[in-house]
Amino acid sequence: MIRIYTDGSCLGNPGAGGWAAVLVDEQNHREEIYGGAEHTTNNRMELTAAIKALEKISVGASVELFTDSNYLKNAFTNGWLVKWKSNGWKTATKSPVLNKDLWQELDRLISSRTVKFNWVKGHAGNYFNERCDELAHSTAGKFQRGVLKNPTERGTETPPPTTETIRRGQLSLFDL
Repeated sequence: MIRIYTDGSCLGNPGAGGWAAVLVDEQNHREEIYGGAEHTTNNRMELTAAIKALEKISVGASVELFTDSNYLKNAFTNGWLVKWKSNGWKTATKSPVLNKDLWQELDRLISSRTVKFNWVKGHAGNYFNERCDELAHSTAGKFQRGVLKNPTERGTETPPPTTETIRRGQLSLFDL
């Protein structure tokens, strides 16, 4: 089983954001991926981290995903996503579901993989969660300082993430 650790960060909410994921295969080889956006929200970064990580995993794979975001975890473990879809992407109060585009992409990715969601307390010493936090926060800082910029059209509220990848070890289980 492949383990994925994810985190999102936002300096201001909305503000400059970063996301990160650490993917660990059965032989404990790992890959770190991260990116961000100039203007976004923390929840969008949390969801983007999971999307980008799952995109690296082969269809049909078994995954254990660890997140410190109850927003992400509860959508799957408490049936929120199923309810939103059956309500036409509306919440129980009939409000439109926020981040619908990202939820739809996550739903598509999860439908072709076996994913178990786990919550991990943030900033509590879990090595991989702390590493994700460090990468996401650092990337958000680069966007905030203007070191990184998104190549997007003017007026786009939340531009697509920019991805930088660091590879460690051999990751034969991932589609690189």
